[in-house]
Order: sequence, then C-alpha cells, then structure tokens
Amino acid sequence: MASKREELVRHLRDNCLEYREEPFELSSGALSHWFCDGKRALAQGHHLALACNAMTEAMSEREVGFDSVGGMTMGADQFAHGIAVLCDTKWFVVRKQPKGRGTDKLIEGARLDESSRVLMVEDVVTTGGSMLKAVDVVRATGATIVAATALIDRGSGLAERFRSENITYLPLATNDDLGIPAIGEEAARSGSR
Repeated sequence: MASKREELVRHLRDNCLEYREEPFELSSGALSHWFCDGKRALAQGHHLALACNAMTEAMSEREVGFDSVGGMTMGADQFAHGIAVLCDTKWFVVRKQPKGRGTDKLIEGARLDESSRVLMVEDVVTTGGSMLKAVDVVRATGATIVAATALIDRGSGLAERFRSENITYLPLATNDDLGIPAIGEEAARSGSR
C-alpha cells in the first residue's frame, strides 16, 4: 500500500504541472518553463486532505510536536486550516504587509508568543523567500519554529539553511519527484521535457 506522500506525489505529477515554451515568471522573480500549481492540484477537498494528512504524518514520523501551524498567506492558508482541524492546533497566516486598518497586524489567527511551537507551511517553494519572510515575522513574536514543510520544493536550498538553524524541513515533493529541473538548472536541461 502506498504511503500518503507517495499517493500525493503521483497526484501532483498528474495534476499540478504546466509546461510552456515561453517561460513563466515566478513569484521569486525566477523564470521557468514549468509552473507548479499546487492550489489547482488541491482544489478538491480529498486532495487537500491527502496533502494535510501527509504533512502531519511526516511530522509524526519524526516526532515533531507543534501547537500552531501557518505561514505566508496564500501559499500557507489551506494547509494551516487543514492541519489545525486534523491536529486540533491553532492556525495563523502572515500577511505580506499590514492591512492598514483595524489592528494593523501582520499575523492573523492565533496569537503567537514565547510558548508557541510552530510548524511553518507553504505550497510551492522556489527560492524560499516567502517562507523566510514568514519565519522572520513569527520569530519576532518569540515563538519557536520547530519544523517547516512545503507541498513542493523546487530546489530552493532551504534544507541546508533550516538544518543550520536546527529546524526540521520536510517538503512532501521535490522537483526530482516531479521530474522537472530545479530552479537555476533549467537552462542546462532546456529542451528536455
């Protein structure tokens, strides 16, 4: 029987990749002929549940305990909500910028503090910029980041960065799993699909 992660990777290979001759500009500013649309691939409830279950299973296998889950808004929202429901934890999202009215907060949802043990989540990580910005905002609350996960890591180099900071990083799928080049390697492999 396939693990949740293996089942998810198969689903992602079949449902999240789009190839174009004219490259896409990614949120990181990088260009790629491959676009990974994690949101589209998980738009059906049971696919989102599969991803959230695979994330929690990965944390459980490594005995990572957390009481809050979240990350940068739009990439983290669905996972923060889904994992919070599955694990009965708190959820939060980090805004890209304060709303400019109301409480003017960067973090919406759970109130994080020194006692919070946080799992950071993201859909697709290209360079890691969005996740690292969210990490900085969360750390400013005094919370401890115990682990991070992503639906897809496109060769970001975040594993080394997080390892040096003693943070467990467990992406569910990598560019290799999906059969696409890592960001930065695409020019060397151009023409191969």
